[in-house]
Amino acid sequence: MIKLHDLEFEPYISEEEINAAIDKVANKLNEDYRDANPIFLGVLNGSFMFASEVIKRFNADCEVSFVKLGSYEGTKTTGNVKTLLGLNQSLKDRHVILLEDIVDTGNTLEEINKILLKEEVANYEVATLFYKPEAYKKEFNIKYRGIEIPNKFIVGYGLDYDGLGRNLTQIYKLKENNMTNLVLFGPPGAGKGTQADILKEKYKLIHISTGDVFRHNIKGETELGLHAKSFMDKGQLVPDEVTIKMLNAEVDKNEGANGFIFDGFPRTAAQADALAELLKLKNTEVTAMIALEVDDEVLVNRLLERGKTSGRKDDADEAVIRNRIKVYYDETAILKEYYKKQDKYYGVDGVGSIEEITQRLSAVIDKLQA
Repeated sequence: MIKLHDLEFEPYISEEEINAAIDKVANKLNEDYRDANPIFLGVLNGSFMFASEVIKRFNADCEVSFVKLGSYEGTKTTGNVKTLLGLNQSLKDRHVILLEDIVDTGNTLEEINKILLKEEVANYEVATLFYKPEAYKKEFNIKYRGIEIPNKFIVGYGLDYDGLGRNLTQIYKLKENNMTNLVLFGPPGAGKGTQADILKEKYKLIHISTGDVFRHNIKGETELGLHAKSFMDKGQLVPDEVTIKMLNAEVDKNEGANGFIFDGFPRTAAQADALAELLKLKNTEVTAMIALEVDDEVLVNRLLERGKTSGRKDDADEAVIRNRIKVYYDETAILKEYYKKQDKYYGVDGVGSIEEITQRLSAVIDKLQA
């Protein structure tokens, strides 16, 4: 395991595997270009290690240049004009082999392709050490591929993270964070709070209730709490950025946690985006939105029954109860679609004993963790 800046990386591809891949690419290039006197163009910064090894293995005449895609302001046109910095010879009628450390989106190749066509090369191909087929959406065929990999963030052998890692002789991938992060929803009377308490103990998760977080910050008169209270005192909604900062502070308090149950947040697609960004900074993501599903009439009867002992006025008025249920569905409809599009929405039958509902919820979580 290594740490570069703020991120941890774990071993992924060994030096032996890299050398075998370079041998494969170089052998094929020797077959195809032995009598062609090609020009190898190593694309900086990342390709320097791969390029040097390929060129050492090429057993015939060749020329070598290291280039970098750059831009300048056109004198007769507006906008940036792309150019290959470091290219000092004509490529007209030459056989060109572009050496890349990695091909993912193909955006750089698309720009270089335009430049080489203007240079009137005889032909050119791309040789890359790593290729991400999931990420590559361009039409140009990558003929020489060392190792095909999933769309993971990797460093080493010329590839860097914010300037570090290029000198590593093997490949490391970003350490995968296997946290379970649940957005738990349920209409009033569904028993969401009860189930959250059970699940946090069973799966060793941290339960973050937005309401509790607000109350804690306001009661403790934290800077964020006072800021939130200033809006609430005016009858205004607390801005998302304030809520997110509170949640971020709660997440930071529990570094190394197995995961979180988010209760009461997000409420909108914008808040869901903000939560996704927050978790991305922690190298994790929302695992699933789980919603308890209960028929309206069952909810109304449950709350009216609860109102006989709870002392809560909003549990004793059927009209108020039905309005609360309607507000819940109005709020969650957008989020349901939001997470459905990501294949992360799970509806769970919320009718039955506490134990039965826990079993259903657990079946979903166990499947997510498998």
